[in-house]
Amino acid sequence: MPADQPPRTASVEELKALAHPLRWRILRLCFDRAWTNQELAERLEVAPATVLRHVRALVGTGFLAAEPVRTGAKGALERPYRATGRTWRLGLVDDGDGLVQQVDLAMLGAHRAEIIEAGPDANRDVRRGILRLGKRSQAELHERLVELITEFVERDEPDGEPLSYLWSLVARPDR
Repeated sequence: MPADQPPRTASVEELKALAHPLRWRILRLCFDRAWTNQELAERLEVAPATVLRHVRALVGTGFLAAEPVRTGAKGALERPYRATGRTWRLGLVDDGDGLVQQVDLAMLGAHRAEIIEAGPDANRDVRRGILRLGKRSQAELHERLVELITEFVERDEPDGEPLSYLWSLVARPDR
């Protein structure tokens, strides 16, 4: 993950590409290593045509990059894909069409699927809490969490356990 990547705002095309949980799972898998369409289909237990449609959307928006064609185990030519890290520090700004909420829910869906796939005995740590913060404190919390996560992203320990994290902060309506 490019830790030095500057923050930027997602385009409508990028939001559309990220509005499906399967695409987030593909990105997560392709961050650790290059995967072919067939490998992804088998790993995610979905049809290869479905994976191909999602891979094409991610390649078209630059979130996945094709690597050179290689010869597979059975002699067939295959193309692997790697995540580019373009989602890192990507700002999601809602333009009123609900796409940002779809992306939020897609990320939650992908994370939920990873928790289920990991099983009940997996190494996990989950916390939920409630905060009451003004705008300045919210900005400080965001800045400090980005700094902390960036510090650990930069470690990228090759022998470390691959972990998925989700940080979500949402305003609760006062009713």
